[in-house]
Amino acid sequence: MEQLEKVEKLRARANVTYEEAKEALEASNWDLLDAMVYLEKSGKTQGPSRETYSTSYEEQTQYVSVKDKVKEQKEADDNIFRKLGRLVGIVIRKCLDNSLCVKRKEKEILRVPIVLVVIALVLMWQILVPAFIIGLFLGCQYSFEGKDNLNEANKVMEQASKMADKAKDEFKKL
Repeated sequence: MEQLEKVEKLRARANVTYEEAKEALEASNWDLLDAMVYLEKSGKTQGPSRETYSTSYEEQTQYVSVKDKVKEQKEADDNIFRKLGRLVGIVIRKCLDNSLCVKRKEKEILRVPIVLVVIALVLMWQILVPAFIIGLFLGCQYSFEGKDNLNEANKVMEQASKMADKAKDEFKKL
């Protein structure tokens, strides 16, 4: 190996300038290993890092409790798709556990799981929305019943019934 190649190799490995590499090689009679030692002793480069191993529990800095590691992995795995999947699962469960009830004169006419109502609305909204509105004017009352607390949705349905009743009353006055 010629001198230029040795200077280049030492410069790359020791991360020093060409001048420092040439000076170290000249001082060590163009021996690469001796030149590396020369650079370490002169403080121009760092020696290899040293690692120690111990069986003592206190000295093991890499120890992590299993619970902490599992929690960390769960938090890392909770990306947006997983959260979206959970949300969709909750919505589907609520739709399956609850029903839309249609009553007229306190007699139940129809009870349908909400999931079927949603699917029907998506496919035939042009027919169902007017049908629901006409049902309100014909005295039908809509409510949600099931496992979950659906009081807020039922309040909205009651307000819709009251608005339809007011509209009927106004129409009768004409």
